[in-house]
Amino acid sequence: MNISKPRKRVLFLLITTCAIFAVVANFFVFLDVTGADIGSQFSRLPVPALLRKPWRSGENLEGPYEPRDAHPISLLMAEADKAWAMYENGRSTTFRQTVSKYRSKYGRHPPPGFDEWYRFARKKNVHNIDDFEQIIDDLRPFWAIEPKVLRNLAANMWRDNSVSGIHIRKHKVVKVTNEGWRAETLTTLIEKFVKYLPDMDIAMNRLDQPRVVVPWEDMQAHLKKEVETRQMPPEASQTFTTELDELLNITSFEEEPAHKEDPEWFAAHGKQYMEIAKLACPPESHARSDDVPTADVEARYKNRLGGIITNFNLSSDLCTAGPEIQDLHGFLYAGTSVVPTKRLVPIFAECKVNVNNDILFPANMYWKHEENYAYNEKQDHLDWEHKSDSMIWRGATSGGTQTADSWQKMHRQRLVKIVNSTEMADQEVRILTEQPEKQGEFENFQQFHPSGFAANHTDVGFTKKDFCIPDCSFLDDVFTLKPSAPFPEQFKQKFLVDVDGHSFSGRWHAFLESKSLGIKATIFREWRDSRLFAWRHFVPMDNRYDDLYSILTYFLGVGTPPGQGGNEGAYIMRHDAEGKRLANQGREWAKKVLRRDDIEVFLRIE
Repeated sequence: MNISKPRKRVLFLLITTCAIFAVVANFFVFLDVTGADIGSQFSRLPVPALLRKPWRSGENLEGPYEPRDAHPISLLMAEADKAWAMYENGRSTTFRQTVSKYRSKYGRHPPPGFDEWYRFARKKNVHNIDDFEQIIDDLRPFWAIEPKVLRNLAANMWRDNSVSGIHIRKHKVVKVTNEGWRAETLTTLIEKFVKYLPDMDIAMNRLDQPRVVVPWEDMQAHLKKEVETRQMPPEASQTFTTELDELLNITSFEEEPAHKEDPEWFAAHGKQYMEIAKLACPPESHARSDDVPTADVEARYKNRLGGIITNFNLSSDLCTAGPEIQDLHGFLYAGTSVVPTKRLVPIFAECKVNVNNDILFPANMYWKHEENYAYNEKQDHLDWEHKSDSMIWRGATSGGTQTADSWQKMHRQRLVKIVNSTEMADQEVRILTEQPEKQGEFENFQQFHPSGFAANHTDVGFTKKDFCIPDCSFLDDVFTLKPSAPFPEQFKQKFLVDVDGHSFSGRWHAFLESKSLGIKATIFREWRDSRLFAWRHFVPMDNRYDDLYSILTYFLGVGTPPGQGGNEGAYIMRHDAEGKRLANQGREWAKKVLRRDDIEVFLRIE
């Protein structure tokens, strides 16, 4: 249809008039009767070039997370939400689904009594009935070992003072050998479901630090054999084998057996652990090869912007990050109780590093609910908005065997030094800064002076000097002890940083359950790692701590925006809403998957 020129002109004027009216109306809406600044109101108008990047969008804590800028942490939070959503959406809802998924994924029938365990787990309201990742990974290589050899080892390893034995006969714990508080706690827990267990001997590590490091070539042979033995016969037995040989003779347990398998322990106290650990790494790995530049290796788990951790598992993988942190962590540099073996032996442990083959079980600290490690909601009465803009840590100088020449190699000592305002007075560190010409985009800023920031926003220090040779007098002029800070005091701060001691930290569950935000640096793996998502439930930190100020300045903000007197130095807007979101998500999740009921269910299937 043709439209005459006069009619076109009238239509154009009509559209233009409507557009002008809309602009004027919106102007007065923005002006508002409150006298709000017009410039600030216009700054909220959407810019067409940024529509595909919702920078500076709202701070909605209830809906799906949308990054407010292109800061690596903002983007990693969004990625973590997607990974967690896949985990959530993949959960089985029926027994049939659970069994089918188990068979499909692991190539075997579930173990005898799985139906009983399933009912037990459902009764305990287990959130994800399919999460067997850690258990299967730990047990896989043992399919390559003859069962009677495993039974002999489990029955007799307690004869070394570093191992406890828990012995079950006729659905009762009838004997505990080499007793200790760890064995006592584990026995108490096992007795809650021992009526479902067959006769067995359980060997448990009594030391703080893990035991088993099988060379990579041997482990590959074990795993190959495990795959070859996978089968699902149509007539699978639903009962455990009885009348087993090689179990401990309870009536004469102190007598040496006619044949005793040798666990082949060897002492390595105070020695560089990477010399042992690298044998369990692939030949082409960074730990065993110099062919890959350090920068290329770091790119696998760190963002070049701010050093932010992008892959938490790889950041603690000794085959990947080991060479860079071997002189920066007490356990790796000079462990206090390192008695390993290169033989695959069935010993249960509370933690391990990625190259270890110990079988993980939930640490006794998490079950005992001692005051220094258990969360108590009555001690955490402040909501996020009323907590201090500060990061807190207290602890002893544990982590490794330290001397006057080696204490600076210890991870806890490095943490205390890096946030000491006096120590950092003349230092510069890397953080991020918003690019002046690109709102919401960031670049590295290498000249940040952290001393004042640390003084205002950190409260970190030692409460006790210990584990020194010959004594800790060489630390007297280095560290001033601080008063202890029980949980009620720590929970007044927004940020709770958690680092390793001799091994894992028993405070981590309490930190996750709190209303504060946990920041975690560790080289150790624990039983529940597969169910926790970095940047969804907690903040991961590099074991070198070179990203610490990048993390804190993200959440707390620093500097002044360009155009407002902020032409010098770094500027990052405050991301308090993101901190609150992470803290809330971690707290809600811990209440679902880190309960005492979850510990009981995990142990019963293991």
